Amino acid sequence: MINIKEHPHLSVLNHSCAHLMAQAISNLYPHAQFWVGPVITDGFYYDIDLKDDVITEDDLTKIEKEMKRLSKDGKRIIREEVSKAQALDMFKNDKYKIDLLNHMDENEEVISIYRQGDWMDLCRGPHVESTKLLKNFKLLKVSGAYWKGDARNDMLQRVYGICFDTKDELQAHLDWLEEAKKRDHKKLGRELGLFMISEYGPGFPFWLPDGMTLRKTLIDYWWDEHVKEGYEFIETPTMLSQELWEVSGHWKNYRENMYI
Repeated sequence: MINIKEHPHLSVLNHSCAHLMAQAISNLYPHAQFWVGPVITDGFYYDIDLKDDVITEDDLTKIEKEMKRLSKDGKRIIREEVSKAQALDMFKNDKYKIDLLNHMDENEEVISIYRQGDWMDLCRGPHVESTKLLKNFKLLKVSGAYWKGDARNDMLQRVYGICFDTKDELQAHLDWLEEAKKRDHKKLGRELGLFMISEYGPGFPFWLPDGMTLRKTLIDYWWDEHVKEGYEFIETPTMLSQELWEVSGHWKNYRENMYI
């Protein structure tokens, strides 16, 4: 699997495609507001506040169609630099952009904005020169994400996608994703009767008899190999103070499903 962030050109391509997706969503859902849309190892995403609307995976084809239309238009992607005061005025009706601007370094006097047609967003860039370079993309999935990763904030919708230079590169990646799905441990665990997941403990497998046999076999092997290498063993409790989970990142990302 390719790591998009390790390839500068693909990073720029995917960042620009995130903007193309946001523009398409803006056209289809005019009341939508956007938080952030970064490049990640396997493509990009954008966090979106759709108010009372919901994007489902069935809607991704519709969004892709609008993205293709915008790509075909071939609008130039233009960087503008404005003062912070100007930016605050330009985005005065967008609470997410206002929040980003208010949390920027006080010494950051110049704010960069990228435009494509009549759509714009705050962004440091860089981006490709034109939307016509964004042709080979695929929107992959939709999930929920709390604003700023805090469960006390509004739930936003996160739409994921990926973009490549050529159709062949995109198809190769999509084929890889399909193969990976077949080998997903959650899928295999259910199909082989190894474990089950219960609403009473999301993230914690409930081991079934065949799963326990496999688990013990693996643990015995692991234990013997470590003994051979002179390791000693300790055990820590599962229930620990909130402070540790904050350091580990569990509190921020999994608080909803933790015993607190």
